[in-house]
Amino acid sequence: MNEDVFDTGDIDKMVERLEELRARHRELDAEIDMLERDGGQDFRIMGLKREKLRIKDRIAWLSSHLTPDIIA
Repeated sequence: MNEDVFDTGDIDKMVERLEELRARHRELDAEIDMLERDGGQDFRIMGLKREKLRIKDRIAWLSSHLTPDIIA
């Protein structure tokens, strides 16, 4: 997955990309669950889990840039 580059002022594009990433993350969950239930394809499952982690990192990065810092 390529790294997204955003103008941090373009909130709409960032939110749109965040939703795309969340949808892909859910798709990967379902695909991994199906493969694990059916048994086998361990290398495929490992690859999907790595992709899922990369997406999770991107979701965290985008979320942190969309959420204002709050000083407690």
